[in-house]
Amino acid sequence: MPDNLHILLVEPEALLRRTVSMTARSLGMSQVHEAASTGVAMRMVHQQRFHGAVVAVECVGSGAGQRYDLSLIDQLRADDTPGGRTMPIAILADQATPTLLAELRERRISRVILKPFRAKVLLETIAGFGRDGKA
Repeated sequence: MPDNLHILLVEPEALLRRTVSMTARSLGMSQVHEAASTGVAMRMVHQQRFHGAVVAVECVGSGAGQRYDLSLIDQLRADDTPGGRTMPIAILADQATPTLLAELRERRISRVILKPFRAKVLLETIAGFGRDGKA
């Protein structure tokens, strides 16, 4: 695994962010940079090069109009920041519908982690960014 591996974790729940960040650091895996929102994440991406990102996506709307907010993924893939277009990205989601999976494939998302999940799964994903550049 490369030294100084920097991973972006975008998750609204502070306890989850903090737990993952501290565990990864204590295991010597990587530096996990925490962001609670899309705005904070984009500011961070413009200041630091990341080797991968784990992004929680929220479901918006209901019924037939239900969809996932993939705006951060779209911004990362369209952005000209170093690595933004090719950075491996894993998604945290409540469910994986065929529509969501198709949208994620179009955006070159390397892994979907369904909530609730074990912290070990998230840490293995982070470790994967360092091994082969994939989640």
